[in-house]
Amino acid sequence: MGSLPLALGIDLGTSGVRIAIVNRNKDLIYTSSVNYENNLEDYHDWINSCEKLIREIPKSFKSNLVACSVDGTSGTIIACDFQGDPISKAVPYHSNCIDETKGILKLSTIKNSSLERYSSIRKALYLTNKYGCDILLRHQADWITGWLLNNWDLGEEGNNIKLGWNLLSKTWLKDVQNLEWRNCLPKIISSGNLFGTVSSSISKRLDLPRNLKVFAGTTDSNAAVLAVNPSSTDGVTVLGSTLVIKRFVNGPIRSHGITNHLVGGQWLSGGASNTGAAVLRRFFSDEDLIELSRQINPEIDSGLKLMPLMIKGERFPVNDPDLEPILGPRPTSDSLYLHGLLESIARIEAQGWNKFEKLGIKAPQRIITIGGGARNPQWRRIRERIIGIPILSSKKQPAEGVALLAMQSIHKSL
Repeated sequence: MGSLPLALGIDLGTSGVRIAIVNRNKDLIYTSSVNYENNLEDYHDWINSCEKLIREIPKSFKSNLVACSVDGTSGTIIACDFQGDPISKAVPYHSNCIDETKGILKLSTIKNSSLERYSSIRKALYLTNKYGCDILLRHQADWITGWLLNNWDLGEEGNNIKLGWNLLSKTWLKDVQNLEWRNCLPKIISSGNLFGTVSSSISKRLDLPRNLKVFAGTTDSNAAVLAVNPSSTDGVTVLGSTLVIKRFVNGPIRSHGITNHLVGGQWLSGGASNTGAAVLRRFFSDEDLIELSRQINPEIDSGLKLMPLMIKGERFPVNDPDLEPILGPRPTSDSLYLHGLLESIARIEAQGWNKFEKLGIKAPQRIITIGGGARNPQWRRIRERIIGIPILSSKKQPAEGVALLAMQSIHKSL
């Protein structure tokens, strides 16, 4: 049992959902996860996963929940009607919708620079062209938050940066303000601020406290950073389906591929690559990854030069929508191929930290790594060798970070 009150964090990932509960001393006292039955595009999976996990929370914990926050995959967007009912499947973060929007862009006033910097705008163009402008456009975390509230009017600012929200001016990008689908966008609430109270229908169906407060969360990668509570000299790498690096800084960094968020009163800058563990799972099962990794000598170079992207195009450390994946030639040895993939992802990470240095941010004294890849000791050593910075692996999960944000928020509101 933990000290009361308790806060719930819900993390919507690429392959499934995890929840975490923390007490007022910031101790993790409960966590559970479930994989999607289908895929990230199926919003039914989002709901079913959340319902299953919440129903299974022990009553002694559930009855003492006072706050909740949600994080989700940044850039996964869904079109729904004004009652929040989805019109179609979600468009995942890794879809660039380039082919679907070529003809639309000829008739659009949106600048190419905006399309490059705000990846959800192209998805929004695709969805509004297909379904019209009498719809709502919501990112994954905002849609599930709306489901908890039975109110889909609002959106958290960090989750909407890719749709054109400017954190500094607190306004939408001019390109977006002038569009016909401007009314499809949410009313923005800052991370940590109160969204509302859980709806009576959800409270009754899932046996949640009627006065459970729902606070604006953040993106999945930001939640991951909050979970490890890094110092000012630490860098954080999230080795999940994608590779994300983050660093607390004194002020926002202005550069292509760099995102800036205001989290817990501090500026958090980072970049997300289209490489990551999703590429590894394309070729290997989880069991294969464990066994083949044991056969790798991390102190030597594989000799392979790959560009392990899931799809054409890269966001960070280079901003190149035309960058082609290089996944071959594949050697006969599976362990050698995995060795080359792990090294190539590590090189992309090293380029990311080097880019930060070129922008005036000192190299971190230590890199804290979280996500599924953090559990691989051979990969950790390969990364240390290539990056040249000590690396600490952490088992903390984004769900814990967003739970801590909820607990912090409820304290501020009292």
